Amino acid sequence: MPPDFIAKTVLGQLTGYRGTASAEQKLVTSLAKRTADKKIAGDWGARAQKLVDSMVYPALDRQIAAFTAATAKAPHDAGVQRLPNGDAYYAWALRLGTTTTQTPAEIHKIGLAQNEELKARMDTLLRKQGFTSGTVGERVQALNKDPKQLFSDDDAGRAQLIAYCNAKLAAIRPILSKVSHLGLKADVVVKRVPEDIQDGAALGYMNFASLDGSRPAIYYINLKSTTLWPKYQIATLTAHEGVPGHTYQGAYLAEHHNEIPLIASLIGFNAFVEGWALYSEQMVDELGLYADDPFSEIGFLQALQFRACRLVADTGLHSMRWSREQTVAFLTEQTGKGANAMTSETDRYCVAPGQACGYKTGHNEIVRLREGARAKLGSKFDLAAFNDTLIKTGGVPLSVLPAAVDAYVRGAA
Repeated sequence: MPPDFIAKTVLGQLTGYRGTASAEQKLVTSLAKRTADKKIAGDWGARAQKLVDSMVYPALDRQIAAFTAATAKAPHDAGVQRLPNGDAYYAWALRLGTTTTQTPAEIHKIGLAQNEELKARMDTLLRKQGFTSGTVGERVQALNKDPKQLFSDDDAGRAQLIAYCNAKLAAIRPILSKVSHLGLKADVVVKRVPEDIQDGAALGYMNFASLDGSRPAIYYINLKSTTLWPKYQIATLTAHEGVPGHTYQGAYLAEHHNEIPLIASLIGFNAFVEGWALYSEQMVDELGLYADDPFSEIGFLQALQFRACRLVADTGLHSMRWSREQTVAFLTEQTGKGANAMTSETDRYCVAPGQACGYKTGHNEIVRLREGARAKLGSKFDLAAFNDTLIKTGGVPLSVLPAAVDAYVRGAA
């Protein structure tokens, strides 16, 4: 069974859903709207509402009762190490999440070292902006509370924040020609995470465009509170979820779906997909997006540092018996992100062990391969061609990626 705090969140979502009037459920309103839009005759909303009342809600009541009984004695222990064969399960989860055979101890050590390296870089930038007192984490916390960095925590502020995301997408698009020769359209729409799932949802995520081109990519941002996303953090999030990150990589799957096997479009190896998106955050910095925006550069470094801390936190939880509280405290103190956001992150690691390690592991490997190719090719190295080599794999395990890069180097030499 899940830990008690996860069970509490699940029950909160289930009871909140059950407490919504049936006429207001999306199962009803969506069908009513779409049939009306298409002018399909019939009272579809009323028919759907009757099914919700007579079938869905009674089933949901049974589910709530069963889950309440099943988790009545749920433990507070956060990690999978508490489970039978927990260590072996976590080793498998790490292999799935990183597509490597690195051990928890190795990953933990890498995370600690890279966290310190990135904090040193952040320290320099924070001092230049007048943030000189306290640890790096404490100074970031102060930046997070700066009114200049916050949107109003209401619907008007949420609309302004989404508009700001769109402005950053527009600012990035002119540099895409330096990132890739593929010329992908990479259409994307920015939306807030639906309110009925925001309590248990990630702080930001993206749905790839449909393979048939009928729907663009959707970049979701969790706006339960706008304080989750200070302004200086949004540019790097947009590079990650939008372009040249997930949206651009996923656009190749949709816009060139006839060139790769369908299975390659559907697997989505975590370490490659998230590694590419994190590498994209680095590229927009390297290509000058933050030349006149030092606070967004701090946001970029903080995001990178946060992913290094994920290596520490995930392995701490599942291999070193860290508690939920210990993990939240580590992430908050080190990254300066808010306790609520880091509690949400910690809970995510508890229910998806190993997944959070894919980001920095994938980023580390892509950067290693890029610098290796650059060293071998010298003046013949072409950043966009290298990037296209990665994208055109469709996304592969990190153990396979060097073969694709080797082929690029041979062809360009």
